[in-house]
Amino acid sequence: MTQAPAPPTTSRRRHDREIISLAVPAFGALVAEPLFVMVDSAIVGHLGTAQLAGLAVAAALLTTAVSIFVFLAYATTAAVARRVGAGDRASAIRQGMDGIWLALLLGICVIGVALPAAPLIVDVLGASNTAAPYAITYLRISSLGIPAMLVVMAATGVLRGLQDTRTPLYVAIGGFTANAVLNAGLVYGAELGIAGSAWGTVTAQVSMAAAYLVVVVRGARRYGASLRPDAAGIKASAQAGVPLLVRTLSLRAVLMIATAVAARLGDTEIAAHQVVLSLWSLMAFALDAIAIAGQAIIGRYLGAGDSEGARQACRRMVEWGIVSGIVLGVLIVLARPLFVPLFTGDQVVQETLFPALLVVALSQPIAGVVFVLDGVLMGAGDGPYLAWAMIVTLAVFAPAALLVPPLGGGLTALWWAMTLMMAVRMATLWLRTRSGKWVVTGATR
Repeated sequence: MTQAPAPPTTSRRRHDREIISLAVPAFGALVAEPLFVMVDSAIVGHLGTAQLAGLAVAAALLTTAVSIFVFLAYATTAAVARRVGAGDRASAIRQGMDGIWLALLLGICVIGVALPAAPLIVDVLGASNTAAPYAITYLRISSLGIPAMLVVMAATGVLRGLQDTRTPLYVAIGGFTANAVLNAGLVYGAELGIAGSAWGTVTAQVSMAAAYLVVVVRGARRYGASLRPDAAGIKASAQAGVPLLVRTLSLRAVLMIATAVAARLGDTEIAAHQVVLSLWSLMAFALDAIAIAGQAIIGRYLGAGDSEGARQACRRMVEWGIVSGIVLGVLIVLARPLFVPLFTGDQVVQETLFPALLVVALSQPIAGVVFVLDGVLMGAGDGPYLAWAMIVTLAVFAPAALLVPPLGGGLTALWWAMTLMMAVRMATLWLRTRSGKWVVTGATR
């Protein structure tokens, strides 16, 4: 049943409270995730250059392997939130368990590929003869933790759907702390070298998965939800995730093309690109926190049959996205002289990346809208459209980026192509939200 509309001011305040309560903890959890790799790098780096190079290769592979399954969090969030909105928490947790079981199965499959294929994969990435043994060791051991990593993703989606982003924050902080302590103790105390770092990370990931499962199982018992694997439910979760997998792979292709083009421009350009990309990714974490709030809030409103509430929440989150983008853009410009030297002391690299950073700063309001609308459509379960929209975006971006070197463009031109990519995404997402076709109410889409 559609609820009577609240006064505009009251409605905005309600949405603001919801967004803040979900987005702030989500941002903390998002920032904690990349700290795992940073800690590993800091500890392993003191073992030697070859060990650090091996870690870099293995970590890149692991990050890619795990990130393509991010749909486990996104699709689960939307599905669980809808059922919460419909007032059926038992069904919501049951849906979440299907996602967790799917995560476990996918993780086992990845292990089956990673263990025997590790030497070949490391070789394809071009690891040197000195770094390859360390990369293989780290990859094989760390791959044992992939099921736990994917379970963490799916369980995070369950809790987000239940409108709880604080527990993921606490678990992320605990996992980061455990990872740091275990890595230091196993690498240096037990003298296990890079293998100790891998075992420390695996242990931390398994502990995080266990913590999540305790919370989810407790909720299942409270509401009488079954914990057993359900083939139909797992299949439904997989089918819902396929379009988001396509979207994620297309987005990864965009980033890979951008890096490949930067590498063709020269060593200075690729070094500067890495700095700009790192900062762009950091800004994305801040904006993605609002998107995560959008997934949970929109799913809940649509599940409750409140289509007008969903539209109002969407409009308010877009406003948040624009304002956040403007603030982040200004921060990039003002703080540019302070943070750039932290990444590189090379004056030529600094001069190369400064104009590109200005482009990134100007594009942040666009990015704000993109991340918010992406989250809104995910929360609505509109995965097929998101997949096609990202494929269209890739088709526009690829030729624009690949033409940069032949036309004599530099890093700044490449980042204008990245801005074009974001503008295309914004246009496709805006057209969808304007159409209203994403507004499908009910416990399931």
